[in-house]
Amino acid sequence: MSEQRAVLAGGCFWGMQDLIRNRKGVVSTRVGYSGGDVPNATYRNHGTHAEAIEVIFEDDVLSYRDVLELFFQIHDPTTLNRQGNDRGLSYRSAIYYEDDDQKAVALDTIADVEASGLWPGKVVTEVEPVSDFWEAEPEHQDYLERVPNGYTCHFPRANWVLPKRAAAE
Repeated sequence: MSEQRAVLAGGCFWGMQDLIRNRKGVVSTRVGYSGGDVPNATYRNHGTHAEAIEVIFEDDVLSYRDVLELFFQIHDPTTLNRQGNDRGLSYRSAIYYEDDDQKAVALDTIADVEASGLWPGKVVTEVEPVSDFWEAEPEHQDYLERVPNGYTCHFPRANWVLPKRAAAE
């Protein structure tokens, strides 16, 4: 078994964590801030960082592509700096890749999302190298597990699922 790390931003981190953490193959998740300019980012001072989630997963159970397909199913990648009622740079859609392989998979997945016509517009998801990930405060970790009826703008969209690729691909 080998583990990989994915760092993703797709709006408020509470809902993303809630939907990703229970996927088979996910080892751990934590929410925080990434992709910005403030060292030691916090909820009250995160500058240009996005609210992000770090996902550690077993890549023999769940591929990076699988993680990205779930990411695209649970948030709207076509809204610039917005997710549901949340607006601003903190709520942008972004994939922060660890290496060239992850970058290639991210770009390929976005191309497939665009070509599918399933999403409501053009994908605006940024693809950037991963930088510092500043873990969010304890009250933000596993928020919807502790507050089951708390705020979220994320949900699985059954009609935003890419067709499965042939095994030869």
